[in-house]
Amino acid sequence: MAQEHNHSHSHHHGTSNKKALLLSFILITFFMVVEAVGGFLTNSLALLSDAGHMLSDAAALGLSLLAFKIGERQANTSKTYGYRRFEIIAAFINGVTLIVISIYIFYEGFQRFMEPPNVSASMMIIAIIGLIVNIIAAWVLMRGDSQENLNIRSALLHVFGDLLGSIGAIIAGILILLFNWNIADPIASVIVAFLIVISGIRITKNSVHILMEGKPSHVDVTEIKKQLLELQGVEHVHDLHVWSITSEFPALSCHLVVQDSIDRDNLLMKANDLLKKNFSISHCTLQLEGENARIQEDCEDCSH
Repeated sequence: MAQEHNHSHSHHHGTSNKKALLLSFILITFFMVVEAVGGFLTNSLALLSDAGHMLSDAAALGLSLLAFKIGERQANTSKTYGYRRFEIIAAFINGVTLIVISIYIFYEGFQRFMEPPNVSASMMIIAIIGLIVNIIAAWVLMRGDSQENLNIRSALLHVFGDLLGSIGAIIAGILILLFNWNIADPIASVIVAFLIVISGIRITKNSVHILMEGKPSHVDVTEIKKQLLELQGVEHVHDLHVWSITSEFPALSCHLVVQDSIDRDNLLMKANDLLKKNFSISHCTLQLEGENARIQEDCEDCSH
């Protein structure tokens, strides 16, 4: 029985991610207070809902920042993979929060459809400032690893939700100013809530997929098995498992039944190179078994 472990996990984005989150957190928290006060003074649901979403943003950014800090803790005998999975738990919480906030805005918006309130068009000034703040915060977060890291992406989607909220408040402000259409305020809120809930569902779904040990989206398990079988000396592949510790940390384990005469060390090296080069999987555990090894019988239930 032979095993190979490759622990070349990527941490080069960690510092930039934390800096991006911290700066965005400060920006969002400061303007959240400004927008909440402005919403109360102008009686604007669009502003108040945006401020409420900014409150969740501040919490989301703080949680994401905490997740990175906890994720830096070293693996130990209790947590053998370390604490990086906490980033996915944070992303899950952020996704659920987006959905809850959207439902609340839907509720408040429909209440105001029944009785449109008088809304001051001056909310537009605060909304424009909010739009600028959100654009800066989004730009800062996009300089982090927003493509690969689900934790950063969930925080970025919170900020994008705010950005849309600011645009909605501006459009509503213009309609109220020009045509006195106070109903534009709840309409803008509901449209923004719809866009936010889509993002929330997507982040929650992706987080649950990782927490349920689902395979990374870029990995084709059938193709992995096919390419492993093409290696000289490999007779059979079984108990193939591919999962993610975090969105940036895919892992694989499988059993390879090999010819007794094959150079197993050389085969291990080739198999690991193949998985890293063709599938971007650098953390692999490969168990090699001889053609007549009874270990295969003992592993019949491993995949159930």
